[in-house]
Amino acid sequence: MSKLYIVGTPIGNLEDITLRGLRILKEVDFILCEDTRQTKILLDRYEIKTPTLSYFQHSSFSKVNQIIDLLKQGRNLALVSDAGTPGISDPGNKLIKMVLKEIPDMKIEPIPGACAAIAALSISGLPTDKFVFYGFLPHKKGKETILKEIINNKFTSVFYESTHRILKTLNKLEDLGLGDKQVVVCRELTKKFETIYRGNIEQVLSVLEKDVTKGEFVVVVG
Repeated sequence: MSKLYIVGTPIGNLEDITLRGLRILKEVDFILCEDTRQTKILLDRYEIKTPTLSYFQHSSFSKVNQIIDLLKQGRNLALVSDAGTPGISDPGNKLIKMVLKEIPDMKIEPIPGACAAIAALSISGLPTDKFVFYGFLPHKKGKETILKEIINNKFTSVFYESTHRILKTLNKLEDLGLGDKQVVVCRELTKKFETIYRGNIEQVLSVLEKDVTKGEFVVVVG
């Protein structure tokens, strides 16, 4: 019986992959990649020669059918994203749903690894026994509604934001009345220029506006 492995990969530092993850990537017949060029960097680092296939959010039905056919033929496949854990703010869950629809008894095995949201929560110092994860916020429609929800949330909130919108989003949180709730903004987690900003929204903004704001951001709100 074939298996589909869901493999967490590094979010920046290439050392952040498990020994089990490396073994699975070497042993499977094909690796399904969000971007084969991005995954090649990881594979080359660890001298992994396994063939890759492209699978991403807008992959055609023919590509999905090709993947399902490979599983029906008894091939073992590993699904990876460009960074982090597939299915978390990532279309991996859609592939899993379609695979299970066609092959209900398919063995799908998680190979745990890095996740930016969990990494940020782990160093936040904020309560994490309950939290709400919002992934990437909408660009426009519905964004203000979600920001108001975050402000009024009883639990810790965590979301992703891009370089181009981080200051605008944080300023909007301030305008909407976030007040003295504690905020932790993580930039470029696990990478060379990793930076953690802590304080209330006013304190974080005062530092972030003077700093280099390029990079990928995870925002945690108490």
